[in-house]
Amino acid sequence: MAALGWLTPRRRSATARSVLAGEASAEAARKTAQAEAPPFAEAPDPTSDGPDAARSIARAEAARTEAAEAPQAPPEPEFPVPGDDLAAAFFDLDNTVMQGAAIFHFGRGLYKREFFQRRELARFAWQQAWFRLAGVEDPEHMQDARDSALSIVKGHRVSELMSIGEEIYDEYMAERIWPGTRALAQAHLDAGQKVWLVTAAPVETATIIARRLGLTGALGTVAESVDGVYTGRLVGEPLHGPAKAEAVRALAGAEGLDLDRCAAYSDSHNDIPMLSLVGHPYAINPDTKLRKHARAHDWRLRDYRTGRKAVKVGVPAAAGVGAIAGGTAAAIALHRRRR
Repeated sequence: MAALGWLTPRRRSATARSVLAGEASAEAARKTAQAEAPPFAEAPDPTSDGPDAARSIARAEAARTEAAEAPQAPPEPEFPVPGDDLAAAFFDLDNTVMQGAAIFHFGRGLYKREFFQRRELARFAWQQAWFRLAGVEDPEHMQDARDSALSIVKGHRVSELMSIGEEIYDEYMAERIWPGTRALAQAHLDAGQKVWLVTAAPVETATIIARRLGLTGALGTVAESVDGVYTGRLVGEPLHGPAKAEAVRALAGAEGLDLDRCAAYSDSHNDIPMLSLVGHPYAINPDTKLRKHARAHDWRLRDYRTGRKAVKVGVPAAAGVGAIAGGTAAAIALHRRRR
């Protein structure tokens, strides 16, 4: 898995290295997407069965009834627009699509396979616990995780880490997908649009997650490999902050997309450069800085962590009921874990 590289999340404009990282990520994403047609999504339908699902459906129906009885504002234009092939959607991964950080889940799986020692696992566990509680990235934690991951994967074959990554997804990641965000992504797919993950996680890890969710592909950090073996170096820098925006810009240019018609979703203020590129930015489970920025710029917000509505809630029309039900199910599950 490409070095699991994530760099210190400092505010900065794009540099030559971030442009290189973005272009390398876009190239890798297009090659992977063209090489294989994604199978059907394996993520379970949160409204399919079980008592929690039944309660979620009931709450969704109640919400829909309440909305129907309330004074109706003028309807917004349908979004996403069906058949608009100049539009696409870009989703951040950590804490937007998935609870927690992919790098820490991956590290846990590597420890289980004896890639490193217990003391390193303890550091991974502490960093993940902090991330889950705070909901934001800590610069020192992410720098430490990046350096540790680079040393761990150096000398291993790309194919080996890809195979292990598939197993780790099933073990630690599949159950942590936010159903509400998954419904938003599905709305874009149902409208005939491409949907891409955009993350500082290794492009191989991100590609596995995208494939398992039935998405188009993924933009992620690209690690250097020679003859299929990781060298322990990155191409450019981690896909973080401005580098994400550069990757989206490069992919949009290669795919012939109109960014004003595209949508982007993220939880972090670090992704404001990416969100600002598109015509339809969404703050999902936003941190404090992003929530403040979104309110100031009249961006749509959605929070699936507690079930509460943000000040301004905007959900693509095609995902309305699914997103509400998914968000309710996620809130119930999170509440039960905390008890």
